Amino acid sequence: MIVPSQGPEIVVMKFGGTSVAGPDQIKHAARRIVAAREKGKRVVAVLSARGKTTDELVAQAHEISDRPVAREMDMLLSTGERISCALCAMAIHDMGHEAISLTGSQAGIVTDSVHTKARIIDVRADRIRQALDQDRIVLVAGFQGVSTDSRDVTTLGRGGSDTTAVALAAALQAGVCEIYTDVAGVFTADPRLVPEARKLETVSFEEMLEMSASGAGVLQLRSVEYARNHGVQIHCRSSIEDGPGTLVISEEETMEQPFVTAVTHSNAEARVTLRGVRDEPGVAGRIFTALAGANVNVDVIIQNEPVGDDQLADLSFTVDRADLATARDVIEGLDGVSLEMRTDEAIGKVSIVGAGMRSHPGVAAKVFEVLGEERINIEMISTSPIKISCVIAADRVPDAVKSLHRAFELGPDAVRPEDPTGAEHRPTVAG
Repeated sequence: MIVPSQGPEIVVMKFGGTSVAGPDQIKHAARRIVAAREKGKRVVAVLSARGKTTDELVAQAHEISDRPVAREMDMLLSTGERISCALCAMAIHDMGHEAISLTGSQAGIVTDSVHTKARIIDVRADRIRQALDQDRIVLVAGFQGVSTDSRDVTTLGRGGSDTTAVALAAALQAGVCEIYTDVAGVFTADPRLVPEARKLETVSFEEMLEMSASGAGVLQLRSVEYARNHGVQIHCRSSIEDGPGTLVISEEETMEQPFVTAVTHSNAEARVTLRGVRDEPGVAGRIFTALAGANVNVDVIIQNEPVGDDQLADLSFTVDRADLATARDVIEGLDGVSLEMRTDEAIGKVSIVGAGMRSHPGVAAKVFEVLGEERINIEMISTSPIKISCVIAADRVPDAVKSLHRAFELGPDAVRPEDPTGAEHRPTVAG
């Protein structure tokens, strides 16, 4: 865990788009920031674009071009967070405190050169430290930085403000990184689908990584990865009400893990199926190397064993739906590889996540049994030691989430002296 630097504690507070959507929300966020300052803390706040601003900017780009140039998309999309920061700084000034708003590049967020999906490679926070020493509140535009090679504006991908906040917390040796959203923390399922979902007091980095990768929208995957690697404690909290949220901490800080922690889902993926893949070394490698070179992240992969005399296989994988067009272009552009390609955007994914699954046999069997009883066909399966993901029809995702949440007794009133697979269960205890 990071040890805070000498002097008043630094706290990094991140406010998502719904938390700064309108004038009232911006003023409410400003009051939270000022309250932390008046408690004696030095405050750095990271703000997202207001409400649907990013979606509106994307729509404007597509009104002009079917395939907007990535560099110019970054120039366009980075404006939303700058607007939020400037407006919030004005509100803080009206409350009698000094504040300064900074762009990602002014704040020292240095990235690689991959437009729309850049990764942070360094944080040069001297300007922030100087402003804090001058007793100013610092507001940083999230989701953006500057490329170390081209000096172009870059953006960090959807949810990138989370990563901005965690990276600043690590660089400034902040005591905690507080992520404020329109929900009260991390839940055992999406409360919009499962009203009885239970808020988790703590969740391990490993579990949160799997949850974020499986569709949980509370935290961006890369922000959790960065926090784990740099020992930053994350506190997910409600921007609307006071009270504790969910702490994301190392697995060593929790004692006994539940065997299943949460059910997550995603409707943002698409499946690509390639027919006629030659069954010989190197072919799959060429396909996935080309996709990686185009920054297309591949999730679930299945290849069948050839059964015909032609020794041709079928290869299926899932990608983010936003990357589907790029994936098509990459595969169609492969030299010397002739493939029949089919795509399916009507798929969804449901997953169960839990650190205790490592030592509890029978969890996968129960997942398949529950989905079978609901007449939900499993089209693809992916597993890790603490996660099981099933690709299913998109219209059956809500049913799958509800049935699995109920079957694994994740609601607030569940009494679980034993787990449903027959193994002994103990509740999580915060360390």
